[in-house]
Amino acid sequence: MSGSAEDTKTVTCSVKSPVFLQLGDPKTDAAKSGVCVVDVTLPFGKSVNIEEIRFKNYYTAYVSVRLLRKTPGQEASAKWATALRDLALMDNPHTEGGSQDYFSIHRTQMQVVPDCVMSVRFILRQPSSAWLKFHLEEIQIFRYIELDPEQEVSDLLSDLTLVDFHPDLEGLPDPQMVSSSIQQMWALTEVMQTNQTTASIGRFDVDGCYDINLLSVP
Repeated sequence: MSGSAEDTKTVTCSVKSPVFLQLGDPKTDAAKSGVCVVDVTLPFGKSVNIEEIRFKNYYTAYVSVRLLRKTPGQEASAKWATALRDLALMDNPHTEGGSQDYFSIHRTQMQVVPDCVMSVRFILRQPSSAWLKFHLEEIQIFRYIELDPEQEVSDLLSDLTLVDFHPDLEGLPDPQMVSSSIQQMWALTEVMQTNQTTASIGRFDVDGCYDINLLSVP
């Protein structure tokens, strides 16, 4: 059985255990600060262009996302950058709203381009003392794959020909014929744009003159 397109875009990653920041001496009964850090490492020696990050919340009020990005060919110069700051996951830190919802962060929402990423760091905050534990579950990272524009057009036209028959669609033009007509129109447009001319095209004129017989009314 072949895998889905989404399966091929899923990045194999390792989610490390949450690290809670403590107030006071960690050897004593230090109080938790309400801040937690979760690191996600990608395959060693490889970088990923990220399209989307998904996860399930568990009583985290706010999340910030930082990315360790490298410059192509200069792995040693990798630097951390903030991609998202204090995204609210709960309606109110003291109430249940959003506490166990699923969330998705797309690359278009990020403040930096999430390309050549080597590691992802989540900074979680829960200012309310009502919840003893908070973290993220089911973290998934999806790879960004840039499609060739010609392939996108081809896929669009292919989709037009794969419309399933439905009684309500009876009497409408055949999708395959419509697709073929669109392709012909695009080709004609390209030809006209390539061969533009400033010469006027008359309907009955010959060398700028008109035949009186053609202008007479029968």
